Amino acid sequence: MYEWEALKAECTNCLKCSLGRTRNNIVIGRGDISAPMMLVGEGPGEQEDKQGLPFVGPAGKLLDLLLDALMFKKEEYYIANIVKCRPPGNRVPLDEEAEQCLPYLRKQVKLIRPKIIVCLGSTAMKYIIDKGAKITQIRGQWIERKGYWIMPTFHPAALLRDESKKVLMWEDFKKVRQRLDSICQKETN
Repeated sequence: MYEWEALKAECTNCLKCSLGRTRNNIVIGRGDISAPMMLVGEGPGEQEDKQGLPFVGPAGKLLDLLLDALMFKKEEYYIANIVKCRPPGNRVPLDEEAEQCLPYLRKQVKLIRPKIIVCLGSTAMKYIIDKGAKITQIRGQWIERKGYWIMPTFHPAALLRDESKKVLMWEDFKKVRQRLDSICQKETN
């Protein structure tokens, strides 16, 4: 628990990039810190910056509906972002902003030790999987790396703009549900 408090303090006091000077709240994460699955998005939006929690705006509500529909329990996941502070106007984080924040995400992964990491959108995919990858080409595919099963899929905000992606994201999360069930079953046997 001490390590989590130290990480929170480090993030709260961070001014490594310009985002730290414009934020209202640091947005570290929400969920169970011993969860077998971690969901990683891009960065906080307006509602997240106000509340200090990730995925609480319209995209977050959609993500919560999806997780509930596939019967993910709250103790099965933890939600974080590539950057911990809101980029102005909800723009995509700049490389230097993401690079300054990635050590915090790596610490979160190290502390949580999830079995599965779901990259929500192209920004998360870029910094976790491959900077040259295209979300439309690799979404829904499992990638095993350093003992983690990683699944890139669309960001829920993309579904708010293009409803045709809903079916694809639903299929991706069904695969995640199946993999998580399989991993948890093996651990109990």
